[in-house]
Formats: sequence, C-alpha cells, structure tokens
Amino acid sequence: MGDIRLPRHMFLWCLSAIYLFAFASLYVQIPGLYGNEGLLPARWQLRVSGKSVVEQLKDSPTLLWFGPRLGLDTQQCMELFSLTGALLSLMTLALPPLRDCRVFLVLWILYLSLYQVGQVFLYFQWDNLLLETGFLAILVAPMKMPWSSKVCLHDNVTFWLVRWLLFRLMFASGVVKLTSRCPTWWGLTALTYHYETQCIPTQLAWFAHQLPVWFQKLSVVGTFVIEMAVPFLFFSPIRRHRLTAFYMQVLLQVFIILSGNYNFFNILTITLCLSLLDDQHVNFWLRRPTLKTESTSLQNLFSGLAVMLEVSVYALLGYWIVQYFDLQVDWEKKRVSSKTAFTYFEFNGFLKTVTVPSIWIGVLCLAWEIITAMFKCACVRGVLWRLWSTIQWAVMAAAAVSMFAISLVPYTYFEYDANSNLWPGIRTAFEMTDRYQLVNSYGLFRRMTGVGGRPEVVIEGSMDRNTWTEIEFMYKPGNTSTAPPVVAPHQPRLDWQMWFAALGPQTQSPWFSSLLHRLLQGKRDVVKLIQTDESLYPFSKQPPAYLRAHRYKYWFSEPKADGSYPERWWRRVYVEEFYPVVYLGDSYLEQMLVQHGLKDKAPPRRSSNAWLPRLLRYVGEHAREMPAHLLLWTLFSSAATVCLLNSLRSRAHHRQHESLQNQHTDKPAAGRTCSNVAEKNEKKHEEEEEKEEVTKDDAEEDGKEQDKDATSEEEQEGEIEEEVSAEETEEDSLRKRK
Repeated sequence: MGDIRLPRHMFLWCLSAIYLFAFASLYVQIPGLYGNEGLLPARWQLRVSGKSVVEQLKDSPTLLWFGPRLGLDTQQCMELFSLTGALLSLMTLALPPLRDCRVFLVLWILYLSLYQVGQVFLYFQWDNLLLETGFLAILVAPMKMPWSSKVCLHDNVTFWLVRWLLFRLMFASGVVKLTSRCPTWWGLTALTYHYETQCIPTQLAWFAHQLPVWFQKLSVVGTFVIEMAVPFLFFSPIRRHRLTAFYMQVLLQVFIILSGNYNFFNILTITLCLSLLDDQHVNFWLRRPTLKTESTSLQNLFSGLAVMLEVSVYALLGYWIVQYFDLQVDWEKKRVSSKTAFTYFEFNGFLKTVTVPSIWIGVLCLAWEIITAMFKCACVRGVLWRLWSTIQWAVMAAAAVSMFAISLVPYTYFEYDANSNLWPGIRTAFEMTDRYQLVNSYGLFRRMTGVGGRPEVVIEGSMDRNTWTEIEFMYKPGNTSTAPPVVAPHQPRLDWQMWFAALGPQTQSPWFSSLLHRLLQGKRDVVKLIQTDESLYPFSKQPPAYLRAHRYKYWFSEPKADGSYPERWWRRVYVEEFYPVVYLGDSYLEQMLVQHGLKDKAPPRRSSNAWLPRLLRYVGEHAREMPAHLLLWTLFSSAATVCLLNSLRSRAHHRQHESLQNQHTDKPAAGRTCSNVAEKNEKKHEEEEEKEEVTKDDAEEDGKEQDKDATSEEEQEGEIEEEVSAEETEEDSLRKRK
C-alpha cells in the first residue's frame, strides 16, 4: 500500500455525506415510525425498571436513557439525536478541520443509540455496515491537535481494515448466493427476475428487464466474478491489480444504483472501495504532475516480471471463467451461452480450500503494514517525536489486530470447519462486542424472490364498506400507470417493510396491524409516511371507517409488437386476501394488537413546553413539508458547494502564496543580476576606455611614424634635388669650358 493521504481524505468526506443521508432520512420518519402515536413507539423499548444508568447502558447501549434528564420523551430525544447527527455530519462534510476522530466517535454513538431502539425498521444490513464502517472511521480519522502532524505513520494500518471489510462484504455476498441453493442463481437466470422484483426499482430497471436472456445470464456470471474472484486482487502486491479490482467493483455498484433504489448502501460500498487507491492514482485523476525518478536496470527487471505476472493472472482468471461457466460464442446468432459447470459439493470444496488461506493472506498483509509502520516510526527524528509515534503505532496496531481477530467469527459463518476451529478467546471477544455492531456478517440477495411474479400488498379504505379506494404509497409500486421513482439515497423504511410483508403471511409482520390501526385513527404522522403531500391521500379530510388489504402479483409490462413503449409500466393479477376487513374496535384487530404487544395501556407522557421541545417541534414541522429525497439532496448540495468554494479559495490562496514566495526569491536574484550587469557594464566600459587609449597611443605613434616618414622622404627628395642640381652645374661648367 503506497501513500494513502488523499484516499483517506476522500473516504472521510464520503462517509460524512453518508452519515448526513442516514440521519436526515431517519429524522423525517421518526414520528410516524417511533413516535408516541407511531407504528412501533420507541418508548416501549426503554421501559423504566428501577435499574441504575450503568446497568441500563449494559442492557441496551443507547444515550436515549438520558432523555428524561433533558426533559424529553423518547421520540423527542430520537429527533434531537438525528438532528444533531445530521447537522454535525453536514458541518463535517463542508469543513475539513471537523473530520476528526472525536467527531466520528460522536456520529457513531448517535447512530448506535438510534439503532438500539430501531426494531424491524432499522435492522437492515446497510445499517450494520454503516455502524462497522463508522467505527473504523474513528481509527482512520486523525486526531487534529495543535501539535499533531498531517500524516500519521499508522494510517496504512488502520486504513487496511477498510479494505478487509470490503473483502468480507463482497466475498460473502457472492458466496451466499450459491450456498443458499437458489435455483435462479445456479441457473444464471436471477437477473431476469431481479429488476422487476427488487423493492423499489427505477425507470431504467424496466429497460434492463427487456434485455435478452443470454445477456442477463452473462451478467450473472460477471456478478459472480466481481464478487468472488476479484476480491482476492485487493491484497495483490501489484498495484494495477488493485486498480483493476477498484474499477470493477465501482462498475457493479453503479449498475445497481442506476437500476434500483438502495438508499446509501451502494454509495457506502464505493466509499469502501477507496481503500484500494493511492495518492499517485488520485493525482492522476486531478491531473497533478508527479515526480518521475530514473529507474535502474533492476527496477526495470522487476517491472517486467510484474507485467508478466499481471497478465498471467488475468489469463488464468479468464480460463477459469470459461471453464466453470461453460462460455461458448455463437457467431451466427451473435450471442454467448453460459451455464454453471460445477456442482454444489464442488463449490463447498472450493470454500473449504479458500477460506483458511484467505485468512492467512489477511494476516500476512496486516503484519506487513504493521511492520512497515514500525520501521517508519523508528526513523522519526527527535526522541520525543519518535516516542509519540511509537505509542500511536502500538495503540493502533493493537486495535487493528483486535478488529481483524473478532471479524473472523462472522466471516467464517459460511464455512463450518473454519468457524469451529477458531480460537475460543476470539469467539468470546466477539460475543462481548456484538451488541455494539463492531463487526457483522453480510450476504445480500441470498435468494431471488418473486420468481412467479412480484408480490405486493395493496391497502384499500372505505367509508361505507361498499366503495373501496386504494391507498397509494409514494414509492412502492401500486398504480400500474405510475412510473418507478428515484429516491436514493433516502430510504422509505415503511415501503421497504411493505415489500418484505408481501413475501409471507401478515402474521410474520406484526407491525402491519399497527399500521391499519393508526390509519383508522387518522394519525397524521403515519399518513405522512405514505404521502408527504396529504392532499394526495384519499382520506385526508376524514379517516376511513374500514380498511382491508389484498395481495397482488406485479410484472413489468412488455413492449408492443411494433416496438413502441406501452402505456402502463406494470401489469398485475389479484392473488388473495392479505388482511380482512377491520374497523376501530374490531375484535380481530384488537386481538392482533394484544397478541403482538402493540396495545399500549399506559398513556404517553405529556410533552413539555420548554424551549428545546418547542424548538424540535418547530424544526420538524418545517423539515417534513418537503419530500425526503429532495431534502437530502438539498442539504448535500449546500455542503458540497461550501466545500467547493473553500477548496477554490484555498487553491487561490496557495497560488497567491506561491507567487509571493517567488517574488521574495526573485528580489535577491534580481539584485544579484543587476549588480552583475553593472559590473559587466563597468568592465566593458573600462575595456572600451583601455581600447580607446590604446587606439589613441597607436594613432599618436602612427602619426609620429608618419611624420618621421614624411621628414625622411623630404630629406631624400632634398638630397635628390641637390644631386640633380649638382649634376646640372657640372654639365653647365663643361659646356662653358668647351
């Protein structure tokens, strides 16, 4: 694992956004689900028993026990915790200094407090996953003190636990699909039912459902490969293996997001995938330049061997896919046929072969990270800093080893021999920490439901028992002409439980009797769970006198023969009665309420008129007027905008600081260059003066020499003239003599 400063920042930022979605989504549903007049009042979970606060916290670790000391009932205390968590996560999302381990500790405690009284509406796997990830964030996030460093040497150790959690989540999700012996998963036909039978599909799910069967089966093969084979690449020493695994995991999650509304679960899974990245790849995304070092011949040799090993792993993986899923290409029909070419017993043998080695792979990888961090601490300069780094390393290494050890208990649930051979001390530690949801077992889509048609429960109301009107929910399928919505990352928890209730008899969903009872009473908070806009609720003016429920089977409509789109999204067929006709005071309804403990004899405590309860009521009335998914995206957009502006301002400040530094560094350089230029100019001037003097001297000497030459020439001419005149006088004298 290379430098992970940037992926760690991204992980904490994304987790802050997920906490915001979780708290805000739950906040708007608390009165209808857990209020004093809700479906499952939370105050039933916190009955006064005369125990001390410490004993109460041991029985149920939740801060809601302190609600009466604040003058709040259980509902108001839950609203306070949800609102506090939403605001704190919103500030953490917008302000980097708040991404501190103590802030994430508060967020984790708040969500755990709500989870303890959430009952069936809060017992989803993604709630457990958020609690486990949130606890790991406490170890991953820095403790920002005035003397703390920006990079802690133990970051790789704690951040590796996030990768281990991602491995357990994905590998278990793939394994349970085959260990459940579901015929659709073994026949590779699960996706031919999945798109129309999932809880809240999107509009793209209708189009995905129309894809040919051979492509759906090939998609199931790809799902098995991504969930069971690719996770082993998380621990590969080759960096490109981890990057390939990252993009394949993200691709799967994006496809799920586009075709279904699974609240914040897929976003949380992508957040876990950030543990596969390093600073170098994030800088590549940001187009930041990286320093390139000259590689030696030995490094070139190792890189070549790594490429060969990487290609061989891909080739081996492709061979296994073709071999065990019998892939054959039909070029004439332009299709790829596939089927499972192994048996259930062969798959169990594969699990026995792989489970224990996968644990040892995790042990070796964690040991490598711990030893590497130890050597880094030993190289720290300064005795005090080295001691402080070593203490941090020891604490975080012990925490990482403990978390890894207790996670082996839920990880080995699907393989009996490996689970039974675990050290008893590990099992004891897991049982002691199980109530805090530190580690959990996972296994999504274990069996494919709705093979013979999607079951749906439709509630009908009447004033005279003759004319019945369907009560349509905001999100779950009901009216066949209503298009599937997009509600993620909000989770309408009542709509989800209605999906589970339709899979079995109404006796398996005790809360359903409470739902009909509250609708007959006309409780406004429960009605808002069905329709935020009460004008769309058919009995908004007066509660219905009678209620009943029927079970239907739904299917996606088929395209017309000419290829055009149908007028309706769904088609349905009546199946049976789900709940008989009931009214207020009906004996059957009263019997069901008493049987399931939903008849509360003690009246709720009067709400206080103090400033805090009044403030909570005021905020709740205004916050619940907007549809929940729009509220969530509004909060996220505002925080993301603030974060973007802060980053742009810091970048501009950084550039300005760099320019000032460059100016400061340029001034002495400019002074040095000016002095050098002046010295050069003086030297040139002196040289020119010397040259001028030399030229003057040369000119004077030349003049003297010329004068000398001229005088010598004149003397020579005078001598010649004298010689000529002497010759002439001699000739004249000779003539006279003659």
